Order: sequence, then structure tokens, then C-alpha cells
Amino acid sequence: MSSARSALLYAGFVLAALNLRPALAGLSPLLDEIMTDVGLTPAAGGAITTVMVLCLGLFGWLTPFLARRTGLDRTLLAGLLLLTVGVLVRAADGAPALYLGAALAGTAIAVMNVAMPGVVKQHFPDHVGPWTSVYVSALVLGAGAGAALMVPLERLTGYGWREVSALAAVPALAAALLWLPQAFRRPRDEPAPRSEPDARGAAVRARPFAALLRSGTTWWVTAFMGLQSLTFYIMLAWLPTIFQDAGLPADQAGYLLSLTNLAQVGATFTVPVHAGRRRSQVPHVVASSVLTVAGYVGVLAAPTTVPWLWMIVLGLGQGASLALALLIITQRAPDPASVTALSAVAQSFGYVLAALGPLLIGLLRQESGGWTVPLLAGIAACAVQTVTGVRAARPRLIAPDGRSTAART
Repeated sequence: MSSARSALLYAGFVLAALNLRPALAGLSPLLDEIMTDVGLTPAAGGAITTVMVLCLGLFGWLTPFLARRTGLDRTLLAGLLLLTVGVLVRAADGAPALYLGAALAGTAIAVMNVAMPGVVKQHFPDHVGPWTSVYVSALVLGAGAGAALMVPLERLTGYGWREVSALAAVPALAAALLWLPQAFRRPRDEPAPRSEPDARGAAVRARPFAALLRSGTTWWVTAFMGLQSLTFYIMLAWLPTIFQDAGLPADQAGYLLSLTNLAQVGATFTVPVHAGRRRSQVPHVVASSVLTVAGYVGVLAAPTTVPWLWMIVLGLGQGASLALALLIITQRAPDPASVTALSAVAQSFGYVLAALGPLLIGLLRQESGGWTVPLLAGIAACAVQTVTGVRAARPRLIAPDGRSTAART
């Protein structure tokens, strides 16, 4: 591969990863303003994020089928273009456009989420750990930038939440343009689907979905993916509101959300590299869960006392959990097609579960009148996340017949 083509690949990959979260994270600091402008209750406000996260679950299944027909690279391009459209529709006038745009953007992110582990396996098969670090770090940096910039941009430009939130379409379109050379490269450049011998020794095409759905490992990976996403999206949707209710100004609340997203980079940039060299990721899963619970407890017990410390601890725990969930997906399947299929199963079911988080927390807040009960519920979810993560992190490889076998060192 030429140096120019390599540079385009690396730049396009990173910029695509940067677009995986701003459309979600950038809405949270504006949520109070959106609810006031559109006339939404707290539960309806939480439902904006719920719609997007629910689409991450419902439409991730599209990715393996699109990839089979058009290739992973063109599938990623389609996701970037749909994201651009969804962000613009979401900023249009009225509640229907708000929810429709959220659904389109969520669908786009679903396709991109599922495609990215397969893209890593396809383009960087010998460096899965380091490139998982790169893309997950870019993902959380995008989330941090989206959370930090919305309120300052409003004040700097004098625009409202609609115009400012629509700016997320700009990097999405830029990433699509940068990814064009990969999307339209010759099909022969892509690896052929993996074949496996049957019981008589004849080569047969692997059926990733059929095999994956029979494997217990698949469902532990899926549960871990879903629960770490649920505990993440609870905070993504409601942290600024929690801090504002505790007496902090809106811009400081947005900065604190940005801080916890930026703190994740310390974990996402290092944990996959270190954990990827180990047969088992169980110790990493336990450590990440302990940090996440500590962050939740700090926000519950003393939200205005050293809130920056709680955000750093929470960010390290959530960043490590996300990185481990995505790394585990790439390590439990043998080839890009199987990784994409496992990614679709884990992220589709997982995000349907995660979508309940912001909505349920909004309802608990509405019924209880405070944040104690909602945050205790989040801590309980973290405990279950730890159990499923320990099972998913065991060194197992899903074989073409659906059996889980010990992974090679």
C-alpha cells in the first residue's frame, strides 16, 4: 500500500471514529433548553437520547447484510452520509423532526458502530489492540468535544440549540469525503470470506449469525456490551441536569460532562493495548467496574464536592469498559465477517438494553423527585455489568459451528 493511500486510510478511519458520538453527546448540555423550547417533560426529554440509543440496537443488524453486498468500507460511508442527514433533520422545527432526526442519526451510528470492529479486523488484522485503542479513543474524544462545545458555541455565535446542534453535520460530511477512496477501491482488495472444513473435510462457507446465536459466549459478550452502554448513557443523558439541579451553572455542567468523556481517553488509549496482549481480560473488567461504581457514588454523595475528581474516576471506568467491550468483540471471532456479525449481535441486543437507561432514569427522577433512587439504580446496573463482563472476558473463541473453544495465546 502506498504512503498516500495509507495516510488517507488512517485519516479517514480516525475521522469516522470521531463522528461516532458527537451527535449523541452534544445534545445533553442543551437538554434543558430543548425541553423548554419544544415543551417536553423530563421523561420525554430523556426519550430523545433513548430514541437514538434504541436505534443503535434495532438497526445494527443492517450492517452485516450491507457489508455482504457492498463491502465494509461502503457500508461505513453510507453510515456517515445518513448521519449528516439525520443531524440536519433533527435541528428542524417541531417535535416530530426532533425525534425523526434523532432516529436517523441513531440508525447511522448503529451502522457505523457495528462496522468499525470489522474494519479494524479487515485493515489492521495484526494490530487489533492498538487500532482498537485508536478508534475508541477517537470515539470518546468526539463525545468530549460534542459535550464541551455546544453551550460555548451558543454564546459565541448567538444561535439557538437548533443551529448549534446542526454543526455536527460538518465533521460527518468531511469524514464521508475522506473515506471515499476506501469505499471505491477495487473489490479484489478486500479479503475473501473465511471458509471452514465440515465433518467430512470439505470446505464450507461459515455462517456467522447461525453459529454466533448458538454460542453462550455471544450472549455474555452481548450482555456486557449492553450493560456498560446502559450505565454510560445514563450519565451521558443526565449528568449535566444532575449537576445543574445540585446548583452548578449550565456551562460548568457541560464542562464536567466533557471532562468525564476526555478522561476516558486515558483508559481507551492504553487498556486495549495492554488487555489485548493477555489471554484473559477478567482483571481489566473488574478494575473498570470498580472505577465506574466509584464515580457513580461520588456523584450521588457529593456532586458539588470535587466534581472534577468524580468525573475523572467515572471517565476512566467507563472508558475502560467500552474499550474492553469492543476489544472482546474482535477477539472472540476469527475473521472480519464473523467479527462484524458478532458486533451486530452484541451491539444490537446490547443497545436495545442500553436504550432503557435514560428513559428509566428520567421516570425514576420524575416519580422520586430527586436523584438518589435513579443513581442507586445505576449502581445496581454496574454490579450486574461486572458479572457479565467477567464471563465475556474469559479467553474463548467462537468456532464456525457455534462452539466456544479456548483462545490461542
